[in-house]
Amino acid sequence: MAQDDKTRVTVEIYNKNYTIVGSEESSHVNLVASLVDQKMREIHGANQQLTPAELAVLTAVNTMNDYMKLKEAYAAMVGSQHKKEDK
Repeated sequence: MAQDDKTRVTVEIYNKNYTIVGSEESSHVNLVASLVDQKMREIHGANQQLTPAELAVLTAVNTMNDYMKLKEAYAAMVGSQHKKEDK
């Protein structure tokens, strides 16, 4: 993909601006940034002593945990579907 094909979007996450460059639509990037901001604020609400760096790491860990659970659930669902088709 050429550099010209990339989308450049400036988003605000936890009161800081970031420029995201990628192939996703700007609406998708804005949605993802909004969800990250929301998760960071949620975690901060539960523990206001966290530094921004600690907050970012905990947000990443929580998000990856959610992703892994969804990935495992999806794999189980696909496996179940294949078993049904094999009968």
